[in-house]
Amino acid sequence: MGSENVFVYGTLKRGEPNHHWITNPCNGSARLVGVAQTVELYPLVIASKYNIPFLLHHPGHGHAVSGEVYSVDGAMLCSLDALEDHPRLYARSRVAARLLPAGETVACWAYLLTAFRPELLALPCHTDYRSSGPHGLEYCEGRSRDPGHELLWDVKPRGGA
Repeated sequence: MGSENVFVYGTLKRGEPNHHWITNPCNGSARLVGVAQTVELYPLVIASKYNIPFLLHHPGHGHAVSGEVYSVDGAMLCSLDALEDHPRLYARSRVAARLLPAGETVACWAYLLTAFRPELLALPCHTDYRSSGPHGLEYCEGRSRDPGHELLWDVKPRGGA
């Protein structure tokens, strides 16, 4: 497998709590292609008791979401799948992202929440995520979470999906 583009919009961006994951050579290789925005509108919400950013698979609603595009190898893509709990939590899906400022559109993988509770759509939508942003909802890293609390309970529809 050659390199793949991945659009990151949350804790994997530079300066965010999980950025170390995408820069750790033990996880594979990643090269920053550039800053970008989704071509399609999506709701980017902060949800769960851990204040996790989720890009909801509800195209046409929300905003063009800001993020970063990385060119990654197969090992890094597998590492990201593990971090994002794909396909149990997030689904790795194709999105189009416009590189800034040039405007070139590239196809990317992104981790979207495809099955989610409808009430997540009522949360405020963001254009650009920062853990310490003005929203006041700082991200709670995995090592600080309650091991008895299942994240899926907070965001997935009741009854399984």
